[in-house]
Amino acid sequence: MITIGVRLVQRVSSTRGFSKVAPRVIPALDRAVHRLSRGKLLLSAQMLPGVILTSTGARSGLQRRTPLACMPEGDGSWLLIGSNFGRPGHPSWTANLIAHPAARISWKGREVPVTARLLTGEERASAWQAALAFWPPYATYQARIEREIRLLRVTATGDGPPR
Repeated sequence: MITIGVRLVQRVSSTRGFSKVAPRVIPALDRAVHRLSRGKLLLSAQMLPGVILTSTGARSGLQRRTPLACMPEGDGSWLLIGSNFGRPGHPSWTANLIAHPAARISWKGREVPVTARLLTGEERASAWQAALAFWPPYATYQARIEREIRLLRVTATGDGPPR
C-alpha cells in the first residue's frame, strides 16, 4: 500500500528542481548516516531500499563508494537503476561497473561481494517494467532525457565471507 508520504516523495522526486539538488545532497547525507551508523542505515533507504556500492573507477582504478537506491530481487541479486535523477549523462558508477564488474555492496550492515552485469534486450525490458512498478518516477526521468537509462543487475558472488 502506497502511503501519502510515499506519493509526496514520488511527486517531488520527479521534478527538475529535485534532479538538480538531490545528486549533491542525498549522497552526502547517505554517506554520513552510513558512517555514523556503522553501515546499518542509509537516510534515503527510509523511502527506497539502498546500498553503498564500492566499485573500481573505470578510468582512475581507485575505489569509489556510492550510495544508491536499489531494487532487491530476493534471489541474492539487486537491480541498480542508472537514472542519475533524470539528468542527461549516465552516472559514473555505471561506467565503473561496466569496466570492472567485480564490486561490493553494503546491504543492511553486511559487505557482500557482487558481480555486475548490464542488462539488454528482453531482460532489460522486463527489469525496466519491474523498476517502474517499484518506483514510478523512473518513467519521468526517462521521458526527460534522450539516453536509455542503464539497468545493472548485481549478484552476490559468494567469494568468501562478506566483509
